[in-house]
Amino acid sequence: MTQPLDLLESAAAWRNEGRRAALATVVATLGPSPRPLGSQLLADSGGRFLGSVSGGCVEGEVIRRARKVIETGEPELLEFGMGEENVWSLGLSCGGRIEVFVEPIDPSKSDILDALLSAR
Repeated sequence: MTQPLDLLESAAAWRNEGRRAALATVVATLGPSPRPLGSQLLADSGGRFLGSVSGGCVEGEVIRRARKVIETGEPELLEFGMGEENVWSLGLSCGGRIEVFVEPIDPSKSDILDALLSAR
């Protein structure tokens, strides 16, 4: 599994290559969750990704929404949980709930990413 700092390194590398990307982070969990709080996924505008926020349950939707965030530049807070109608429809098979914050990697704020990498 990709470690969070590896994702930051990848985000910096992608930025340096001119790839537009977004970072998705699990910011809240309720009940059982497939990945712990703080789990991350990095996605680019072409749909390529690294990391995981749910072990596969909702990655497709998170990547789709990350591409939208990249296009608009506006972050989004996503909520996923077991739905009443269809457990497998954009839900979590474990029965819990997660919130995922998706934010663009803003090239104009490169100093923040660089500071995080050098601070480690």
